[in-house]
Amino acid sequence: MRTAQFTPLRTNQQSRLPSLTGMRFVAAVMVLLCHVGTSVLPRLKNHQLAEYQRFFSAAGPTGVSFFFILSGFVLAWVARSQDTRRLFWRRRLVKIYPSHLVTLTAAVLLMLGAGVAVTSANTVPTLFLVQGWIPRQDVILNFGSNTPSWSLACEVLFYLAFPWILVAARRIRAERLWGWVAVTTAGIIAVPLLAQLLPAKPYMPLTTTSWWATWFTYYFPGTRLLEFVLGILMALVVLNKRWMGLKPAAALLLAAAAFVGGAYLPGVFSSVAPTALPLALAIAAFATADVRGRRTLFNHRVFIWLGEISYAFYMVHFLAVSYGPIGAVHPENWLKPLSVPTALTDAGLTLAISLVLAWLLHVLVENPAMRRWSRPAVPAASDAAKSAPGAERAAAPTR
Repeated sequence: MRTAQFTPLRTNQQSRLPSLTGMRFVAAVMVLLCHVGTSVLPRLKNHQLAEYQRFFSAAGPTGVSFFFILSGFVLAWVARSQDTRRLFWRRRLVKIYPSHLVTLTAAVLLMLGAGVAVTSANTVPTLFLVQGWIPRQDVILNFGSNTPSWSLACEVLFYLAFPWILVAARRIRAERLWGWVAVTTAGIIAVPLLAQLLPAKPYMPLTTTSWWATWFTYYFPGTRLLEFVLGILMALVVLNKRWMGLKPAAALLLAAAAFVGGAYLPGVFSSVAPTALPLALAIAAFATADVRGRRTLFNHRVFIWLGEISYAFYMVHFLAVSYGPIGAVHPENWLKPLSVPTALTDAGLTLAISLVLAWLLHVLVENPAMRRWSRPAVPAASDAAKSAPGAERAAAPTR
């Protein structure tokens, strides 16, 4: 039986998008700031500073939403004509799972060392990246294990569904793409409204927000799939030359305004719905700038390097928050008063530790795994054929 392939678009699909690589690091830092802020700000005992906690709390969801939209955008952008579903899934698994396995192992060892209970609930679903499908707080949320890996459960669904979603999306006529962007955005906005139909209890820790509503809106892979689809549609808008012409600076201002305004919305209405479309527009605007060869803040080589280690950074930062200077894993630390200079020092050290660990994970695990396992091994017969006389000439590309 013939294996399905991705049909290419006749566009400038091979253009590199360095700005989007650089923006990935900003999104990862936003997630770090969320976890640092929620761990530190309550300990400052300063009501004026506590007002800013809403922005730290909103930073993490915004960063994660950016990653989900970006996944759809980039995968649609670089879909290969010679790709098969099996090869695509292999690359994506090799990209995410080795680093996940290493950080989960590190988390379990750190839990044992810190006296944190290691249970089947906080390890087994995480190991198999299915924790987002299980609506239990002890499965998804805890400061002992590597909690941010819940988002990988969503990414697994995205990757599994991508070949079929892309085929369906490419059947949309170019002039109707914006209409489908609007429909998808409306679906994202409807999710927190539908969540109000779920049971009101139990509550999230230290809040009056329903856990069921939070899980359905934020952690459930089925609802987060909409952001991935939005990214795919936005990529097709750009590839089919239907972009509205919004400049990167204006798109950033729009995303920033949505972030600030969304932070003041109550409960589950603040996390995804206000920022999804503005983030998608920002991604498309910077991608367009890259295609046109324009310089942006994020396609500087420093940002590009930081963006390349952003996945590793995302995977290690929570361990640094939990077991580093902040010590969020220890309940008694949440009650100790903290001065502003000490909080800033601890936050800076946490960032530095996360960067070092991210670089090590990227260099020692992520890159070697991609080189070794991202594609099938070349059979020995093929190697012999390549070394035969005239093989280089036969393999040379036609002009």
